[in-house]
Amino acid sequence: MSDRLNICVLTGDPRLPDPTKRDHRYNEEDFATHRAMREAFESLRGFRFEFLDDHAALLERFAHDPPDLVVNFCDTGLRNVATQELHVPALLEMLGVPYTGASPACMAICYDKQIVRLVAAALGVPVPREICLGPDQPLPEDPGLYPALIKPNQGDGSVGITKDAVVGSRAEADRYLAWLRRELPARAILVQEYLPGPEYGVGLIGNPDRRLEALPPLEVDFTRLPAGLAPILSYESKVLPDSPYWTEIKFKRAEADAAMLARMVDHAGRLFARLGCRDYGRFDFRCAADGTPRLLEVNPNPAWANDGKLAFMAGFAGIAYPKMLEMILEAALARIGPGRSVPL
Repeated sequence: MSDRLNICVLTGDPRLPDPTKRDHRYNEEDFATHRAMREAFESLRGFRFEFLDDHAALLERFAHDPPDLVVNFCDTGLRNVATQELHVPALLEMLGVPYTGASPACMAICYDKQIVRLVAAALGVPVPREICLGPDQPLPEDPGLYPALIKPNQGDGSVGITKDAVVGSRAEADRYLAWLRRELPARAILVQEYLPGPEYGVGLIGNPDRRLEALPPLEVDFTRLPAGLAPILSYESKVLPDSPYWTEIKFKRAEADAAMLARMVDHAGRLFARLGCRDYGRFDFRCAADGTPRLLEVNPNPAWANDGKLAFMAGFAGIAYPKMLEMILEAALARIGPGRSVPL
């Protein structure tokens, strides 16, 4: 490109509490990932980068001097409120500022895990058996799902999914439900069949009407976890550096047979298009006892960190972290077009 584009990279606000982080605040590991991201972006040619994390300044900043493109890496939500993640692209659309990633509508749909499950099932994508309980709805006497995984229907960063989220009996389920309803009141809760097989991630970069590239799928390696700990990516794996969930869980290139990996990539591609994902996304699957990979979650605004799943998958393909970020930029710019206005 002959003219350098002005790019504003928008992230969460370290001045404000964040329930997805240790002690509900930004810690050194969080600042380290931000530094690595900044350095990676600044190594790219053809762009001028600005980095913005002050959410109180968003409206004034974008209304008076909009950049050519906003990289929406605000995966924590406006003011670090997860339910307001869609407000960030909504604000940018109101101001006519183009941005990377999912639209408000896509984020709203994908934030509701049961809605995503229903869409996936309609597309023929295998999903776990589950029931959705309203905020005050009691657990059925025999849900027929034990062992089960209990988690919030709406939530990010594994909030509400602890080491005790896998339950094997009605008594365990009642205890976890009571705790979860104290922690996250007025929230619908999923009681889902526990899938005992391997867990995978599928990363996509691009857009369906141009080029949508699948990165080599990732497998979560739980083999180092001490006996007795449920092999899940719990809240402890995201926020507690002294937990074995943090220290012993690793990511590796998926070792499943090629046909199964291809099916997951196909499922991810169809979901990407149907749910309206844009530029990049991550799709998590886990195998049932019969070996069938079933959809766990769709992440239309996935973690962008250099030590996150998407970066690992790019690395499996020989794509360095700065190049992965550049691919996201180029996907958004190609989608938006030379006019660089927000598409309808």
